[in-house]
Formats: sequence, structure tokens, C-alpha cells
Amino acid sequence: MIGRLKGILVSKQPPWLIVDVGGVGYELQAPMSTLFDLPEAGREVTLLTHYAVKEDTVALYGFLRESERILFRNLQKVTGIGAKIALAVLSGASVDEFARLVHSGDIAALTRIPGIGKKTAERIVVELRDRLDGSALALPGMSAEGGVAKDPTSEATVALQQLGYKPVEVARLVKESAQPGDTAESIIRKALKLALR
Repeated sequence: MIGRLKGILVSKQPPWLIVDVGGVGYELQAPMSTLFDLPEAGREVTLLTHYAVKEDTVALYGFLRESERILFRNLQKVTGIGAKIALAVLSGASVDEFARLVHSGDIAALTRIPGIGKKTAERIVVELRDRLDGSALALPGMSAEGGVAKDPTSEATVALQQLGYKPVEVARLVKESAQPGDTAESIIRKALKLALR
């Protein structure tokens, strides 16, 4: 599985881009949110990737931000949504904006995204509302450099989710545990103690 690529950006022709990594040109599809923020061809880039294998195709998708990759993956868990619509969502709305639309149940706004009809929008709201809660997507401080959170609260949030806690629970635990000046480790320790009460 390919999780990250670091190399020279050879070309970008939406939604496609090619990144040269040690003489091998990787062809990826990326949402407009990533394409807009890429440097010009010839510069070095680091992209988080999603590697997809289907019966007759293999595809690689690239993202500058971990929150985009998480949303891309979560969207495809919704019945009737594939990679094409997931890319359209990321191209049409920021991660934060999309999460806001889902939480407010704004079906009309969701249907303005290409490929999403009324029924699909309703399924998105029902199936993703819990997954997009708290810091599940925003993950402030996540960087393309290996996807490591820079601030302790974000780092603790990611770690707790990787341990299997639900986003709603993680948001509550981190909020109740984090104090100014805490390290990620101390927030995690306090949150785990709190979870066991």
C-alpha cells in the first residue's frame, strides 16, 4: 500500500497530476482543494495518498491534508458514493464547510455538489453525522509531512481515535482533559483515565 509520496511535481491537469519519485512517475487524481495549493511543475511536493484496488482498476489519489484524505475515505463508506463523487465533494467544499452542512442537515446545499442528489444527500447526513463529529475531520495541525499533528490537542485526538474511541467520545474526553501547556502524552493519559471512570 502507498501512503505518502514525496517527489517532483511533473504536471497537473485537473484532476490528474504526475509526481516523479526517484525516476518513477506516479499518476494520481486529486481534488481541486489540493490542486489549487500545489506549487508549479518542477517543485518538490509531499502528498498523502489513498491507494484503491478494484476488480479491473488500480488508482492512486493524492491529498495535501490528512483531513481531506479522511473525508475522502469516509465518504466512500456511504452507500452509492464512489471515488468520483468523493473527489467532487472535496473540490466543491472545504472539509470544515462540508462537516457544517452535514451537521446542520442542509440537504439543499449538499445537492449543489456535482453527483449528489437528494437521496444521496440524505444518506450522507444520516451515515456521516456521527463520523464528522468533534475533531474527526478538522484535525487542526495535521501536516502533509507524514501526517503528524503539531499541536498536543490534535495529536491526542488522532491517537485516541486510532485506539478506537468514537469521534464524539474523543471530543468530550479531550475537551475535559486538555489544559494549557499539556503535552499530547499527558492529555492522552488523562483522557484514558477519564474514559475508564
